[in-house]
Amino acid sequence: MALIAPRVTAGLPAEDAQKLRYALDGSDDITVFVDGTVHRLPPAARDAVVDLLGRFSRGEAVTVSSVEEMLTTSRAAELAGISHTYLRNMTDRGEIPVEYRGTHRRIRLADIMAWLETQKKNGMGTASPAGEDDEGTGV
Repeated sequence: MALIAPRVTAGLPAEDAQKLRYALDGSDDITVFVDGTVHRLPPAARDAVVDLLGRFSRGEAVTVSSVEEMLTTSRAAELAGISHTYLRNMTDRGEIPVEYRGTHRRIRLADIMAWLETQKKNGMGTASPAGEDDEGTGV
């Protein structure tokens, strides 16, 4: 998978930063126009855009880069708040898709996030606390 190289943009000139700061003051409502069409951003994207604009309004330089999409099982387990062993067992059962790079398992960030969302919707929290190796769970 190819990642797009980070893009660094210098801070805005003081006058432009001040105008942007004034426009953002007390508002997180952002309207995005692409080729004359209005697009409503989902909350996470809106928050990222507001954060980006806020940094520009303070005259900060900004770097935008993509997040590594494939995670090691250790990182995925840490993110999910479950033990490494429990995560490996879930991949063995096919509950979370896994890809192999040689003998190493890699898990897509989107798959972990989808699993977490499912757990949240089911009101289950995490299925196995971090650090436990599933003793007594029959797994």
